[in-house]
Amino acid sequence: MMDHHSAAGAAKNRLSSRDLALVASFAALIAVLGLPGAIPVFGNAVPVTLQSLGIMLAGSILGWKRGALSVVVLLVLVAAGLPLLSGGRGGLGVFAGPSVGYLMGWVLGAAVIGWLVQRRLPGYPLWWGAMANVVGGIGVVYLVGIPVQAAVTHTSVWVAAVASLVFLPGDGLKVVIATAVASGVHRGYPGITSGSGATRSGQAERVSAR
Repeated sequence: MMDHHSAAGAAKNRLSSRDLALVASFAALIAVLGLPGAIPVFGNAVPVTLQSLGIMLAGSILGWKRGALSVVVLLVLVAAGLPLLSGGRGGLGVFAGPSVGYLMGWVLGAAVIGWLVQRRLPGYPLWWGAMANVVGGIGVVYLVGIPVQAAVTHTSVWVAAVASLVFLPGDGLKVVIATAVASGVHRGYPGITSGSGATRSGQAERVSAR
């Protein structure tokens, strides 16, 4: 028979219908941010897009697991052929191009942002939120994206790293926007990042303690 702690752990790890709806909503948000299109950058095969802003928002608001899952859902749909990436890109061919490392970095980046944000809950200090977005949304994404881009384009990591510097001003602005939006969401919905599974678990523990 499953003991109390095992049942609480299982409840915490399950995704509720609310969790799944949030995951789907943020996958859709990331897709919508691709509608303005991609801006080609001189000297770099990877374009500038708004979709990395969605990655920062997903991690900052949904937490590590649901934030990363929303990105995975988007990428699965892209692999299935839906044109959900900026510029109307979709299909398996996307994952053989120079952007593939950044796409993979989105998943890890959202997870890292969410993990860092969850370390300070229920508070969301602006400096901490900004740091989480810089570390996960820029540092982690670049750390994965640059070497893979270098391998795909047959250039050195140094050349790819220098070329990526053009992304920094825009990504810095995205950090500011994502941090401000997430701060407002955390003030208005102070439990959204912890997830409903955690809420049910806490309620079960309080009831059993009576």
